[in-house]
Amino acid sequence: MATVSTRAGVGRPVVTSHAEIERVAFRLFSESGFAGTTLDDIALAAGIGRRTLLRYYRSKNDIPWGRFDDTLDGFRDILRSFDDHPLHEAVHLAVIEFNRFPPEAMAEHRARMQLILTTPELQAHSVLRYADWRRVIAEYVAERTGSGPDDLLPQTASHVALSLSMAGYGEWLADPAEDLPTVLERALETLHAYLTATR
Repeated sequence: MATVSTRAGVGRPVVTSHAEIERVAFRLFSESGFAGTTLDDIALAAGIGRRTLLRYYRSKNDIPWGRFDDTLDGFRDILRSFDDHPLHEAVHLAVIEFNRFPPEAMAEHRARMQLILTTPELQAHSVLRYADWRRVIAEYVAERTGSGPDDLLPQTASHVALSLSMAGYGEWLADPAEDLPTVLERALETLHAYLTATR
């Protein structure tokens, strides 16, 4: 929960949570564009100093990704919860579950993903985040198949899962009437071709 003080130097409430900083930042991104918004702009609007902002986020590029790193351990747990399923089903189901959000969070998630996927300045940074996500899948597939996470099958599975998920997100963003888990379900149906030969 955000802790708010009324003693901001410019008469604004002081924001002291990741969620509140992200709300402020996304409002500015919407108004001025990502490239047109600086860290100083975000800090000023949040009623905090630049140094305080950098304690929450290492760079402006990290803000749209939120606390993504914190979700990866949860993704590992989701994958392990499907250990009793065939490998292709486990990965398929876990990816969908990882991308399942409560209805009240969908508008914010849509705005976040729209920014991440359509902002040129974020693409190089996003590659690093995608690699972290793929690594979770590769490690799980390696564990299930007795191989190494850098071997061909785990790497192929992780790249295919990401590519299919991104295709699903593209379709979801293009049609506000679409349901995200349903779109991902359709996109991921082809994953079994890469994994059904494994145990």
